[in-house]
Amino acid sequence: MTKVPAVTLGFWVIKILATTFGETAGDTVSMSMNLGYLVGTAIFATLLLILVWAQIKARQFHPFLYWATIIASTTAGTTMADFATRSLGIGYPGGSLLLLGTVLASLAIWHRALGTISVSSVYEPKAEIYYWLTITMSQTLGTALGDWVADGSLGYLGSAVVFGSLLVGLALAYRFTALSRVGLFWAAFILTRPLGAVVGDFLDKPIDHGGLALSRAGASLVLGLAIAVLILAFPQRAASRERPHAA
Repeated sequence: MTKVPAVTLGFWVIKILATTFGETAGDTVSMSMNLGYLVGTAIFATLLLILVWAQIKARQFHPFLYWATIIASTTAGTTMADFATRSLGIGYPGGSLLLLGTVLASLAIWHRALGTISVSSVYEPKAEIYYWLTITMSQTLGTALGDWVADGSLGYLGSAVVFGSLLVGLALAYRFTALSRVGLFWAAFILTRPLGAVVGDFLDKPIDHGGLALSRAGASLVLGLAIAVLILAFPQRAASRERPHAA
């Protein structure tokens, strides 16, 4: 078996909550604690590297380890995207385009090296490294993309409707078309991040900025508990395995 979960409805529900948690937790460290984006990135990137190392060393799929690594990637993605778009001054459009290029490059290199980018190939170290690199880049892209759309006339709720509708469209494409399942998976994986980003911002941003002004730390705690409960409530099984082949 692989060391990543099977893609089920429960997977997507937990993924959306994890991305929302990443936004509120990342903002808690960089903004509420006044540590800044660079220090926040260093903290979460270090945690991410430790967890990815633990994932690679693990002999089988461990649900809490996997989702802890996802959460670390999404919090690191939040602070990295904010650092790139705000501290470096390249803006949301420039940051989104740059990060989209890194995601596509990661997928292309992965496919060239192993002949597949399917999650069902993630059971040996090389595939795991590509998998977690691609995921971290997609989480960073999703943050910048969500901020870019929400910064316009749509606001947080309007942006959530847009990204939610796109995900529904992908679900319908999965159900009723013969489009590549692997391609649809990665498209959905990327789009859940901006959805989580705008929902997280809606929860913790000031009321005069269109948010609810909830405590970032409090929202993160509630989301973290909800994720833990859902990991226990939804059946967690490893995805079926396929053997990668050279391109």
